[in-house]
Amino acid sequence: MEIRPYGSSAPATSLVAEPPPPRRSRRLLRRLLVTVLAGSAAAGGVLMLLPPEPAHRRAAPPAAGPRAQSPALTAAAVTSAVTSGVPAALPDLAALIGRQESAVRARPRDARAWAVLGAAYVQQGRSAADAADFPKAERALRTSLAVAGTGPAERAAALGGLAALANARRDFPAAKRYGEQALKLTPKRWSAYPPLIDAYTGLGDYKAARGALDKLLALRTRGADRPAVMAGASAVYRDRGWREDSVAQLTDAAAAARTPAEQAAYLTGVGQLAWERGDREEALRHFEAAVRLDPGRRAALSGKGRTLAALGRTDEAVAAYRAALARQPDARDALELGELYESLGRYEDAGQSYGLLRERVRRSVAGGVDEELLIGQFEADHADAEDAVERLREEWRRQPGIEVADALGWALHRAGEDTEALTYASVATDKAKGGGVISALYAFHRGMIERELELDGPARRHLEEALRINPYFSPLGAAAAREALRGLGEVPDEPPPDDMS
Repeated sequence: MEIRPYGSSAPATSLVAEPPPPRRSRRLLRRLLVTVLAGSAAAGGVLMLLPPEPAHRRAAPPAAGPRAQSPALTAAAVTSAVTSGVPAALPDLAALIGRQESAVRARPRDARAWAVLGAAYVQQGRSAADAADFPKAERALRTSLAVAGTGPAERAAALGGLAALANARRDFPAAKRYGEQALKLTPKRWSAYPPLIDAYTGLGDYKAARGALDKLLALRTRGADRPAVMAGASAVYRDRGWREDSVAQLTDAAAAARTPAEQAAYLTGVGQLAWERGDREEALRHFEAAVRLDPGRRAALSGKGRTLAALGRTDEAVAAYRAALARQPDARDALELGELYESLGRYEDAGQSYGLLRERVRRSVAGGVDEELLIGQFEADHADAEDAVERLREEWRRQPGIEVADALGWALHRAGEDTEALTYASVATDKAKGGGVISALYAFHRGMIERELELDGPARRHLEEALRINPYFSPLGAAAAREALRGLGEVPDEPPPDDMS
């Protein structure tokens, strides 16, 4: 596979070998399939949606460490955690799925059993980075909705699961629709709020996300529910640029977590927050703690790779990324590893990593995931910038979040449309226009666009800001930012030599 050098305008192999069908056609097909499934269930065809084979015949997920499996965790506790969206270990999820598959076979009109099965499929798919679980989740949740009757609690459970599934597929309009329906049925149920907050964030409606969080906090949740609520608050505070509040909430959530898997998930988030502010040692400490608690925590393994690379320990970084990809091959992890290889001049290895990225994207799309953002980000930097612009324009029209604004602005820059690019880069970086996230990458993108427009003062300011926020934000981007500043007559501080030992 030909690699397009970072910053080059030379063409390269596209991430997508064949153009996908038009979005309108895909959406129409999805609606038709949904209608058929829902109609067959409502007409008494529930048995047609039963799992095709018993759980014990399926390949088991990678085994986690002894602490993550937590033998003291009861089946009821796992069920409660999963239906509330609280992180669970992969072995516990596999066991729960096995129990629920047996339950729906014995009681095919049990709406709650179907809803729990659907929620478990959603969480397993997200944790294992395997979208193959999502169609199964959709069938289970739609069956739950079909057999639930008029009971508000049962319908809300199914709708909440569908909202979580839509978020996992990056279908934020659908997540908002399902989430609002669930909340209307059970406004005092705390677990109805987090999927809705995620949906509002994905749509760029940060005011609605803050309002939903305020209502959630007013419920005064206690006990086992409290850490998940604090984790949700942390995410909203991060999006507002309130770093200290975000860290405090997530640190408290980790301290109050009831299971190793839940604690590992929150520690991974604390590590990511440390990474975003350029604190490599602190980030690594939290990622390693998360891996000790739950060796199957893919995000912690890839986070470990990210920080090790920033520390100059590149062999260990590659090993950490490979460990993450061996457990659960995630497309974004493959992209990060490919760019690390590029920064090291290992272009053949980078090509192999991007090949894995393509494979995982195809698998995700087959599972109903909207991967247009990731495809656009890859295409902009490594393949076809004009294709990236086309994809990201449509994504922006459908769900205009800040991450999409940044990606579209950068793609436009890479395609030579810098005046329009600056409009979107401004949305991603100016609080007055919606961008509250403190991001080195977003600042870097804006600075490079401004440099191309010969806006030297703003370009210098934003490139310096990117390196001040996190001098190691990208193995390719950070080096490009320093080179650009030299071209502007500024000599940025290089990392001390002993930092790279």
